[in-house]
Amino acid sequence: MAGHSKWANIQHRKGRQDEKRGKVWTRVIREIMVAARQGGGDPNANPRLRLAVDKAKAANMPADTVKRNIDKATGNLEGVSYEEIRYEGYGIGGAAILVDCMTDNRVRTVAEVRHAFSKYGGNLGTEGSVAFQFKHCGQMVFAPGTSEDKVMEIALEAGAEDVVTDEDGAIEVLTAPADFEAVRDALQAAGLVPEVAEVTMRAENTIELQGEDAARMQKLLDVLEDLDDAQDVFHNAVIDA
Repeated sequence: MAGHSKWANIQHRKGRQDEKRGKVWTRVIREIMVAARQGGGDPNANPRLRLAVDKAKAANMPADTVKRNIDKATGNLEGVSYEEIRYEGYGIGGAAILVDCMTDNRVRTVAEVRHAFSKYGGNLGTEGSVAFQFKHCGQMVFAPGTSEDKVMEIALEAGAEDVVTDEDGAIEVLTAPADFEAVRDALQAAGLVPEVAEVTMRAENTIELQGEDAARMQKLLDVLEDLDDAQDVFHNAVIDA
């Protein structure tokens, strides 16, 4: 089955995220606190917290920092209370954008998101205006040249929903969010380590942007991603970098 994701686009996004490592700890701490507050402070009994702790380890966050923020969220220490908000809007060429935020001040956050959209060529939409164009799922992406047969055999046996081979040879494994960890662990146990592994909002259809439109879209995405309260920015644009 041919897919729509472009390996170069995935690498481009990953590279830009790597450039912004300064914000990673802040975002991970917020994710840890919300996950712990909602599902309890034991990672073994809280899948969302377990994934957040995995992100913390990948970002080289000290274990005592992780524990301190779990304690804050579960009431053992006084801390800030964050709420999750999702904003939906349109970018260049009508591209769909989701902005997931965690904030202690909803009024400030919506003002900043609206300003970013309006200043850089987008439009903030209403709830439900673009979310239907995305699927909440686990996604693992393997580089071109990875054995498709091996990935497919192990992934489907472990409970994956689909394995998609893109036109450029990249392989995507898609799972239900609840099955993400089991499928990822099975693949890693077989020596198959994905370049990207996350629970995400995956665009069902894409819009290709080139030239000036691509540059304007990238600027809008950069500004949204740099907002202090932004946790994740999802979109359906394939940007010709």
